[in-house]
Amino acid sequence: MMKRLLPSLIGIGVACTVYASVQFFNTPAPRKTDPFEEDIRKLVMATVMINNYYVDSVSSKKQVEDAINGMLSKLDPHSAYSNPEETKKMNEPLAGSFEGIGVQFNMLEDTLLIIQPVPKGPSEKVGILAGDRIVTVNDTSIAGVKMSREEIMRRLRGPKGTTAHLGIKRQGIKDLLKFNVIRDKIPVNSVDAAYMVTPTIGLIRFNNFAQTTHKEIVEAIKKLQAQGMKDLIIDLQQNGGGYLQAAAEIASEFLPKNDLIVYTRGRRAPSQEFRSTGGGLFTEGKIAILVDEYSASASEILAGAIQDQDRGIVVGRRTFGKGLVQRPIDMPDGSMIRLTVSKYYTPSGRCIQKPYEKGDKLGYAKDVINRYNKGELTHADSIHFPDSLRYQTLRKKRTVYGGGGIMPDYFVPLDTTKYSKCYRELSAKNFIINANLKYMDKNRAKLVKQYPNFSAFNKKFSVPQSLIDEILAQGAKEKIKPADEAERVKTVQNIQRILKGLIARDLWDMSEYFAVIYEDDEMVLKAIELLTAK
Repeated sequence: MMKRLLPSLIGIGVACTVYASVQFFNTPAPRKTDPFEEDIRKLVMATVMINNYYVDSVSSKKQVEDAINGMLSKLDPHSAYSNPEETKKMNEPLAGSFEGIGVQFNMLEDTLLIIQPVPKGPSEKVGILAGDRIVTVNDTSIAGVKMSREEIMRRLRGPKGTTAHLGIKRQGIKDLLKFNVIRDKIPVNSVDAAYMVTPTIGLIRFNNFAQTTHKEIVEAIKKLQAQGMKDLIIDLQQNGGGYLQAAAEIASEFLPKNDLIVYTRGRRAPSQEFRSTGGGLFTEGKIAILVDEYSASASEILAGAIQDQDRGIVVGRRTFGKGLVQRPIDMPDGSMIRLTVSKYYTPSGRCIQKPYEKGDKLGYAKDVINRYNKGELTHADSIHFPDSLRYQTLRKKRTVYGGGGIMPDYFVPLDTTKYSKCYRELSAKNFIINANLKYMDKNRAKLVKQYPNFSAFNKKFSVPQSLIDEILAQGAKEKIKPADEAERVKTVQNIQRILKGLIARDLWDMSEYFAVIYEDDEMVLKAIELLTAK
């Protein structure tokens, strides 16, 4: 019986489908149809039919998002879709601000410990101090309840002008302190560090190219020039890039007027040239740019321009090779498509983008691992370029190479032995950061009194051996131990350096942290050597 009914049921199903098609698309087919229009009609028809006739209920919103993601996944590795929430989070660092109470914090045993209030921010204005613990937000306890970091941030952030009612525990005061903090715009700084590494060489490290980055760089250059800077190290290690315009503005501070910085080409997007505007703050002193395999996009634009125009040298390892220009397409619901429309080229004509296969994002993501396995990150003689990838700089006619990314003028290998295995495991378990938080909690006031400035701290402070022993003892309980005496010595050296840097950061800021951490950094030392050479 079922076998006889089956053809009839299939026939009814086909008939229903045809009938539905007529109902939804009851227009005569044009005699001549554009293939693109036909494809769009097909996509819409499939979406409508699934939404109306699929056996289970479906989300049309998810259908559309899946379709967009499916289409983009077959293109280049950088075209992408983000939903409204993802778009907002993604844009905050590049916008240069978010709205909240303005504190740097970390979690110490399920309690929010304030590292530093943002200078001139809403929390500092009402008297909140470094070392304070936030235990309640709007009468809801956030301490000792194993609340996620994301949930705590959600409660602390909010629209500008709204009030966060905070309950704060402060050392030496028995009662809970109450603060009403009016949320405001909180700057997200791009510049991590700006300090003098020698009496005449300054260093500026920044982590992205955002709307406010150029302004921050200008302020950093002026500060260092006031301290006697003659030459400059620009640290772009692990800088993933950002806005093209920010890269062009920053490059203009170092190049003479009308020098080509970068140009773009695309199939439909009009070609564009970006040239220096003139009047830069630092157009005479020597420059060394530090890059590694994670320096990408706008970082490569800046490094490529300085290299091709013979304005400075590039030190480190070949950069990531992200030279595709994405055009942001805002959707009505707050989501966004970032669609690749053109490619970046350095002034000498090198395409920054490394080779890729469409749709193979996994292979693309493994590129850095493949470089490591081939020895490119550790041995300069493992890197080979065909003659077709040779280019010349514009003034001195030096040889530079294309093929994706920016190849440095001076290679500095990745030091795979700098941090011991034991140290990496202790760090992964948060033993070191937690030890620092506890130490600062107990000793902040004494340290502030003992070291009135960073110079005195850097010369005289030594990490207490008892603090190091405590970390090693915690590791031993988790069976994390040095394999031999040589590893123990290196582990102790690693712990001493990072703890001193963290303590300096907590007493001052990130510039002081990097001033400590970079004392034995191979790239920084190489740049200093090259800049001071006759």
